[in-house]
Amino acid sequence: MLNKKLLDILVCPVTKGPLIYDREANELISVAARLAYPIVDDIPALIEADARTLSEEEAEGLRRAQTQR
Repeated sequence: MLNKKLLDILVCPVTKGPLIYDREANELISVAARLAYPIVDDIPALIEADARTLSEEEAEGLRRAQTQR
């Protein structure tokens, strides 16, 4: 699990926007960039080439969840 303070300061390296921590998938997600960055050994790998591209459905679901907060 990542430190809350670290999560508060990390941003997407592509968009400079916020990241969402997905504890189950162990990823940091940028909805704006449609990328999911892996967390390896408790270290976020914020490298675009290592990120998984989100499907449109995944991105839309996350957008909806964010607007409901």
